[in-house]
Amino acid sequence: MRKHSLTGLLSGLTAASIWGGMYVVSKVVLEVIPPFSLLSIRLGMGFLALWLVIAWRGGFNLTRAQFLAAFGVGVVGYGISLGFQFVGTKLSTAANGSLVTSATPALVLPFAFLLLKEQITPRRLVAIGVASLGVLAVIDPRTANLASNLFLGNLSLLGAAVTWALYSVLVRKVSPGVDLLQSSAVMLLGGLPTSLAAGAWEISASGIGPLTPAIFGGILFLGIISTAIAMFLWNYAFAELPAAVASLTFFAQPVVGTLLGWFFLGEKITPLFILGGVLIGIGILISNEG
Repeated sequence: MRKHSLTGLLSGLTAASIWGGMYVVSKVVLEVIPPFSLLSIRLGMGFLALWLVIAWRGGFNLTRAQFLAAFGVGVVGYGISLGFQFVGTKLSTAANGSLVTSATPALVLPFAFLLLKEQITPRRLVAIGVASLGVLAVIDPRTANLASNLFLGNLSLLGAAVTWALYSVLVRKVSPGVDLLQSSAVMLLGGLPTSLAAGAWEISASGIGPLTPAIFGGILFLGIISTAIAMFLWNYAFAELPAAVASLTFFAQPVVGTLLGWFFLGEKITPLFILGGVLIGIGILISNEG
C-alpha cells in the first residue's frame, strides 16, 4: 500500500470517527444554542483555526479562480448539505438519519464517474456492497420509520446524503495544484452565508440558553476538532485517494458512534454489530486494493 494511500485512509477514518463521536457533545450544546447558530460558530471557529496555521506558514496565496472554486465547493458541502441535514434531523428521526446518510458512499460512485472519470469497477461495487451490508448490521434498518408525516424530513436527509457525496467528489476535483489547507479554510467560509442567515432567524425567534463552562468546552470541541481538524482530514482523504475508496471511510462514523454509546451510555454491543464492523473493514480493504 502506498504511503499516501495509507495516510489518506487513516485521515478519512479519523475524520469519520470524530464525527461519530461528536453527537453526544452536539446533543448537549444544541439544548442551549440553535443548530444553524451552532453551525455558524463551528464554521467560524474552524476557519479561524486553519487561518492561524496558514498565517504561520506565510498566508494565503490562492488565485482568484482557486478561491472561488473552493468557496463554491463549501457552499455545496457546508451551506446546502449540512442545511439539509439539520432540517432532516428536525423533521425525521435519528434512526432514519443514520440509515439515509449511510448511502453517501454509494452516491459518490456516480458523481466520481461523471466529474472525475473514475471507473465504476466490479471490485468497487463489491466493496460498496460488502461495506453497506456491514453498516446495515450496525445501525439496524428495522428501527427506521417511513411514516408519511416524516416524508419531508426523509427527503431532506436524502438531499443531505446526495449533496455531501457531491461535495466530497468536488473536493478531489479542485484539489490538484492547490494548497489543501488553504482551500479547506475557504470551503468553511462557503457555508457561512446560509448558516448566518438561518442562525440570525433562530436567535431572534428563540434566543440562546446559559453558556456554562461545559457548553464552552463543547463549542471548542465542535469548532476545532470536529470542524477544523476533521473537515481537513476528510478533504485530505479525497485529495489523496480515488473518491470511491475514500468514501468508504465514512462508514466508520456509525461504528464509532455505537461504540461510544456502549462505553458512555451502557448500550449493548451485539454479535451483529461485530459482524458489521468486520464487513466494513473488508469492504475498505477490497476497494483500496482496486
